[in-house]
Parts: sequence; structure tokens; C-alpha cells
Amino acid sequence: MTQPPSTLDSTLLVALSLLPSWTWPRVIDALRRGAGAASALEEILERHYRDRPGHRDELLALARSAVDRGAAGGLAPVFWHDASYPVALTTIIDPPPVLWTRGSLDVLSRPSVAIVGARAASPYGLSVAGRLAADLAAAGLVVVSGMARGVDSAAHRGALDASGTTVAVLGSGVDVIYPPEHAALAESIAASGLLVSELVPGTPPLPQFFPLRNRIISGLSRAVVVIEAGEHSGSLITARMALEQGRDVLAVPGNVLSGRNRGAHGLLRDGAKIVESADDILEELGMGAAGPGSAPASDDPVLACLTPGEPSDLDAISERTGLTVTRLLARLFELELEGAVTRVGGGRFVRS
Repeated sequence: MTQPPSTLDSTLLVALSLLPSWTWPRVIDALRRGAGAASALEEILERHYRDRPGHRDELLALARSAVDRGAAGGLAPVFWHDASYPVALTTIIDPPPVLWTRGSLDVLSRPSVAIVGARAASPYGLSVAGRLAADLAAAGLVVVSGMARGVDSAAHRGALDASGTTVAVLGSGVDVIYPPEHAALAESIAASGLLVSELVPGTPPLPQFFPLRNRIISGLSRAVVVIEAGEHSGSLITARMALEQGRDVLAVPGNVLSGRNRGAHGLLRDGAKIVESADDILEELGMGAAGPGSAPASDDPVLACLTPGEPSDLDAISERTGLTVTRLLARLFELELEGAVTRVGGGRFVRS
């Protein structure tokens, strides 16, 4: 099993997360190659910050301050090498080195579906978002969204009303609630689900952070459902990222006269599955009555390609089995519940 990072490694990983977003693919590439946090940081600084010899100390000071603020606020950081780091997120090109969380970390290991859409949603859009979220939550799925006004908040509330679990991915520090009128909603989410952010505690909700957080919404999820997205909606950014990440994209049809649905209808024209009920989503994920899990473990192709004591990452398992990441995550989750496989750090699995 991967050991938890030391206090120094934790601080270094936070320092890596403070680097500009254009460095993150290089950061994760170094960590995937097995480089420690210190080596990864030195590699980035040597390549891009030679003219700033004091930048390492500046980053470490900011990182220590963030760690102290997080500890004072009761926030739980989840580091790249932790076994609790969400496996689905490790498959994207630029997963965060650190996730800051408040709530129940257990939900990160459960299958999730994202519901996103217009902030200025119609009553129809809000109603559909709430109903779909409630039905998905009742089926045991975690509902992921961004806690924005409109469709996002309706999805969170729908899951909560069904006594289900929901995850809110913030475009600010996890201790900075935006919009401020969602403070009570945030408390309800944290009580049974999870608030998540890649941004260090205290970070304000600046405009550039919201497109970045969309890749985490899709990255945490097996599928993304779009409701009432206009032609230039941020929800289409999430949908595009989902497609790049190999996730399923689905859309709810709507009124053709209002202009609110042009983006969602464009997705449908491009091949997104139409959603009229939660059953459509469950079917797309292979979670219906004839879904995965019917094969005996001894005949399971995923289990057959794993070796006891030799961890494998999702890319390797996907190549061996021919399964997409979305389908693979579903089967690995079931095998993990059965005790047939064990999750280890860095998004890898080993046969038990």
C-alpha cells in the first residue's frame, strides 16, 4: 500500500498546486513517472523559473500558510498519492495535486454523475434538474455539480431531498462559499456529502477559476448531463471536457423558442444521448437490470488482467480489457465492493 505523504511532502504538493495552471500537466506527468513532490517542484522551477531563485521559498511559505488555514478550518486535504484520491480524476490530463475537502471523503469512491446547466434556468429546467438528481441519488449514485445558481443548485437540492449524496465543486477555496446565498446549501451538502476545491483555503471566487473547476466536475463523474445550456454556456465547456476525458455526455431537450437550449440541442445533434428520465442515464452507464455485475468474478476480464501484489493503473487495465474508462470504473467499483480488488495510491488497483 502507498504510504501517506510526510508533512514535508504534503507541503510540497500544496506548493505544486500553487503553480500556474499551464504547468499542471507537467506537474502530474512528473508525479506519474514516480518523481517525488520535491523532484517535481525542482523540475518545474528549473525549467520555467530560473530567473526567480527565491520562488521556491515563496511557494513553500504560501503552502504552509494554506495548510495552517485548512487545519484551523477543519478542512481535509486529499493528496495525489492518497488511496482516497478519486480514481476517476487521476485519468484526466491535469488532475490537481491536492483536493481540499469538507464533508465525507467516502463519497469520492462512489460512482458519480454530473448535472450542469444554466444559471438563469427556467422553472422547467430547475424542475428537471431536481427530479433527475433525486432519482439518480435514490439509485445510489452521487450527484456532482458546481453549486452555482440555477440548474446546479437545483441538482444539489434534488439529491438532498431524496436523502441522497451530492458533491459540490467550488471555484473558490472550500471555505469561501459562492454565491454567498448558498451558505445554508453548502452546510447541507457537507453534512452528508462533500465540498471540494483544488484551490487553497481562502482563495476568492475569481472568474478564471470557474472554467478550470469544470474539468473536475466532469473528471469526478462517469457521465455529464446538460440541462438548458445556451450556445456559449459554461456547461458546454464541461461537456467538451467530459468528451475529452472519455466520459458520456447526455442532454435534456427543451423549448426551441427560448434560446436557452441551443447548446444542449447542439450536443444532441452531435450524438449526445437524449435524457427524458434517470433511467436513460442509468441505461447509458450500464446500470440497468442487465447491467454489469452479472458475470462471475472468476470469469471477469477485469479481474483476469490483474495480478496480486502488482498494482495497475486505469490506462493499463483499459488497454488489456478493451473497456472504456467509464465502463471500467463501473466494474472496478463493483469488484472493490466485493473485496476482489483493492485501490492503492495514484489511481491504481491491485487484485486482492
